[in-house]
Amino acid sequence: MSKIGTWTQSTICAIIDFFYWPIFRRFFSLQFFRYCACGVFNVLLDWTLFYIFYHFVFHMQVVDFNFFQITPHIASFVFEFPITFTIGFLLSRYITFTGSELESLVQMYRYAMVVVGCILINYFCLKVLVETFHFYAMPSKMITTIFTTVFSYFTQRHFTFKV
Repeated sequence: MSKIGTWTQSTICAIIDFFYWPIFRRFFSLQFFRYCACGVFNVLLDWTLFYIFYHFVFHMQVVDFNFFQITPHIASFVFEFPITFTIGFLLSRYITFTGSELESLVQMYRYAMVVVGCILINYFCLKVLVETFHFYAMPSKMITTIFTTVFSYFTQRHFTFKV
């Protein structure tokens, strides 16, 4: 890893570890605490990007690509996803699950497989909540995040970054 990468990794770990107070040590391992911290950051980024795309890029309107159309909540998800995918993988690999000895490409492939499951959960939940139950898009995205987070943690820990 480059000097900048090593510095970034150690800085992020130091910031997270600073908040790993004795009260948290009783209930959470450092790995789980780092996973939660990185996850909260990535979820907040996900929600922020979703909100920006939904309200300011797509203006809550159906996106017309001439030969097909996408609803604004699905388009927002499609456009914010590559950003949060990349950041989520990097945080998981270099901050949370540092003990895994699997090769980077194997981890990326497995991470992508898990993310496909998350995409399906996102797509299904957003379709049902917004189009069937007529919930607002942003709260629907937040509800969906709960399901994807639980699924993601267990699969990342026991499959993608297993030791």
